[in-house]
Order: sequence, then C-alpha cells, then structure tokens
Amino acid sequence: MHFHVVTLFPEFFTSPLSSTMLDKGRERGAIDFSVIDVRDFAHDRHRVTDDTPYGGGQGMVMKVGPLVEAIESAAAGGARPRRILLTPRGRVFDGEQAERLASESALVLVCGRYEGVDERVSAVVDEEISIGDFVLSGGEPAALIVIDAVSRLVPGVLGCAQSAAEESFSDGLLEFPQYTRPAEYRGVAVPEVLLSGDHGKIARWRRREALRRTLEWRPELLERADLDDDDRRWLEELRGRGGGDG
Repeated sequence: MHFHVVTLFPEFFTSPLSSTMLDKGRERGAIDFSVIDVRDFAHDRHRVTDDTPYGGGQGMVMKVGPLVEAIESAAAGGARPRRILLTPRGRVFDGEQAERLASESALVLVCGRYEGVDERVSAVVDEEISIGDFVLSGGEPAALIVIDAVSRLVPGVLGCAQSAAEESFSDGLLEFPQYTRPAEYRGVAVPEVLLSGDHGKIARWRRREALRRTLEWRPELLERADLDDDDRRWLEELRGRGGGDG
C-alpha cells in the first residue's frame, strides 16, 4: 500500500511517518509514503496556492490549479491511485471504510486548508471523507488518522496479525478488558478466569465482556454487530440486571 499525501505542510508528516508502527511497516515493505507539496505546482514566483473567494467572504480558498496538478502527479509513471479529499462534508470515517481502503494498492489523501478548496477539485477525486463533526485547522491530522487506521489492516504492518482482528470495532463491538502482571494491584485482582488456562472459558468471558462494554458505552453499535443466539441471550440478561457485571 502506497499513501500519497497532498498538503501545504509536508513537515507536518515528518515525525509521525518515521516512528512506531508506520515506520516498521515501511521497513517491512508493506506500506510506503510520498508527501507532495502543493506549492511545488504553483507557477508564480511567490508560489501562491490560495486566493480570495468569488462573491466575497471571510478567509482564503485553496486554488484549483496547483491542487489538481499536485493530485494528478501521484499517478505519474503508474496506475491511478484512489483519490480522497478530506473534508467536513464527507462520509464519516469508520472501521468499514478502513477495511475497504486497505484493499487498495495506493491512496491519495488530499489535505484542505483555510476556508476550504475550490469546488472544482471535487471533480478529480473519487470520494470525500470526514473524521467527525468538528473543525480542524486543516486536513493533515485527518490524513494521519486515515493512514494509521488503514495501515494496521495491511498485511505485514503489524507484528501480530491477530492484533487487528481482536481490537475494538473489528467485529462491531468494543474490545474486551485487558490485564497484565501483577495479578493484583492495590487490591484489584485480575479476573480468575484469565488465570485458569482454560482457553474456551477465556474466549467466552472475553466475548461477554465485549458485549457488556458495548452495551454500556456504545449501545448503538449492537444494531450492526454480528450476534449469535448466545450473544442475544447474554445481552437480555445484562439488560435485565441493568448492565451486568460480566
């Protein structure tokens, strides 16, 4: 998977893309990155990439020419990658989208700035994505979120492939509680079932705890989760006792 990031601030990505999981994924050859500076495609001496909006209004708008040329440069010498504009009006990013995008061979993530981008940029992208209903100073933080979420689903990025399968939202539920040594800390003990060595009982406990957590904190997720009859019985029991204690 190759991520092309189109931005006015390439330095924003220097540290995040060269550390932790992302850097290890690149070392393994599973992912790679190209950061494209929009200013390199401005054809005036001052490298201007924004202008005042037609019709008046506050702030500046990113110009169509430099931005479109920067986006199109990502396909030079190869197949056209899927192009994504990071914008508040896009579909809200979630786990399903991350899985879908992880199947692509390359992505172009376009970071807007100022009051937005010239509307004509929409004609050269394949989709628009938002990371939530709040305002950021630009698309750069959103791009990093998409890169991180998608990368961990690309084979070879995570040291343990099973980790991605067991994390929150991977099966529509929040993740079960995790514990490590010591077995007791300040009077709070690790649940006995986790010390039993009985993998069947541990798996059942984890599934029920994931259901309990989801019911308590994100009940709306249960509407789309893949549940079996045992899951449904357990949820009814939890609701009957007001949430349950696992």
